[in-house]
Amino acid sequence: MFQPQSLIALGAHYQGDVLMHYGQPKQELQAAMQGNVMVHLSHLGLMQIEGEDSLNFLQGQLTNDMRALDGKQTQYAGYCTPKGRMLALFLAFAHAGHFHLLAPNEQMDALIKRLRMYVLRAKVQIQDKRDEIAIFGLAGPQVAGVLSDILGAGVPQQPHTMHTFEQATVLRLPSEHPMFLLFTSINQCDELMQKLLSKLTPVGKPAWDALNIQAALPQVVQATQEAFVPQMLNLDALNGISFKKGCYTGQEIVARTHYLGTVKRRMQIAHIDAALEIPPGQVITVAGSEDAIGMVVNAAPSINGGTDLLVEIRLDNLSAESLQDKPVVYQNHRLDFKPLPYSLP
Repeated sequence: MFQPQSLIALGAHYQGDVLMHYGQPKQELQAAMQGNVMVHLSHLGLMQIEGEDSLNFLQGQLTNDMRALDGKQTQYAGYCTPKGRMLALFLAFAHAGHFHLLAPNEQMDALIKRLRMYVLRAKVQIQDKRDEIAIFGLAGPQVAGVLSDILGAGVPQQPHTMHTFEQATVLRLPSEHPMFLLFTSINQCDELMQKLLSKLTPVGKPAWDALNIQAALPQVVQATQEAFVPQMLNLDALNGISFKKGCYTGQEIVARTHYLGTVKRRMQIAHIDAALEIPPGQVITVAGSEDAIGMVVNAAPSINGGTDLLVEIRLDNLSAESLQDKPVVYQNHRLDFKPLPYSLP
């Protein structure tokens, strides 16, 4: 796994393929919420799909319309089983005539193997780019200006837009708090990192997770594969589903959920007063019951103490009356729910 020497020199602590912290996790969390930060997203990987049939191939596999990817736009796209359950959630974009899909490292090998099974005779090549491309997350009110000073004009300002510079490609995430992804060649990574580190505070993955939870940006990891249909993770609210593109694997279930019924389960932001390490895939219940009513999508320390979470949950458990009579809990710790930063359909 690639570990930039400029970050190692600053005390970066990696646990497996995850950059956890630089020795001061509380200060890093505060910097992420109030300052301008950079994190090596070493836990994520990138695959490249190319070939003259690549567009049609991806159209038949993913929930979104790949025709919209023109080198200037990005999008979320779900990868589903025939039953509409999500195997992966990709951030998709096109660059230099190729398509790229971003997903967790822990899923990458299996996802590439599965996608290749369906290529058959199509003129499509799927490549693992993890040994070539380094991925960083940047966040903060001054980050756009920092990127402009270092890379030049063209830093994307609108959600789901992107721009390719000589040294890097930069994507703007769909969040109120400015958040960006930066992709650069491993060969020239350290030089660029030195410039960014002169202006930004380095932080670990937990601080980045906290920002994603604040923005209610979902994820699918190995522990939550096949647990959700796309609408449960609010992909329709995040423009991650096209209902006009035609058939893809799982499309019948996803479309039926959209056209024939109300979505009864959704992803929500919640808070627990206790400081806990809660892995994705853990179930939540109502007090006094062991029956699952939802599942943890992501969790991270809260700047105000305790733990912030993204949870998928049955909506009928969120009425004021229901919460008063039967509070939602994780292992007897009560969940308090917060408004989403975007509207649901």
